[in-house]
Amino acid sequence: MSDFRRDFIRFAIARKAVSFGEFKTKAGRLSPYFFNSGLFSDGDSLNQLAQFYAKAILASGVQFDMLFGPAYKGIPLAAAVAVALAQAGRNAPFSFNRKEAKDHGERGNIIGADLVGRVLVVDDAISAGTAVRESYRIIRAEHATPCGVMVALDRMERGAGALSAVQEVEQSYNIPVISIATLDDLVSYLRSDPRFTRNLEAVDKYRQQYGVRAHA
Repeated sequence: MSDFRRDFIRFAIARKAVSFGEFKTKAGRLSPYFFNSGLFSDGDSLNQLAQFYAKAILASGVQFDMLFGPAYKGIPLAAAVAVALAQAGRNAPFSFNRKEAKDHGERGNIIGADLVGRVLVVDDAISAGTAVRESYRIIRAEHATPCGVMVALDRMERGAGALSAVQEVEQSYNIPVISIATLDDLVSYLRSDPRFTRNLEAVDKYRQQYGVRAHA
């Protein structure tokens, strides 16, 4: 596991963005852990989160020209990640969408830079893939090219079929999904710290029941 992935898991647990217990998922499953990016809700935590996003993007080698943040959670993420990338020496424009288009002032439903070239979508997670589908449609409508999706945590959990939501996006749109960390990284971190022995057992059992294989 890369250092920044381990550091991100530690950071997310410390900020209680990753918590342990019993949580009902949208699929009706009882998950022993929960990830809530909404708890990165102050300047310091958002700054640190954006730094992790930037490190993961640069480490991935994905070729992109700009960032796009789907409303709503993707809006502050895209802005913060653009700042973090600039601090790392990679200046990239960004834009985001409104849920409803305006017919006055700054018209339309896209705010920020024009959607051009290779566009990397920045969001917190992929569950049903709804935000990705909408982002793909918006980007294509502007004659730009979706080149990937960046999320914080890949739960590596299958949906109704054999594939995870991330795998379904990659298969449907033929674009990579990058994550700061994955469920495998979380398990590795829990295994390294004896304080999380009980949590490790529960998460590992859940992964065996609902998990998917890591990307080849």
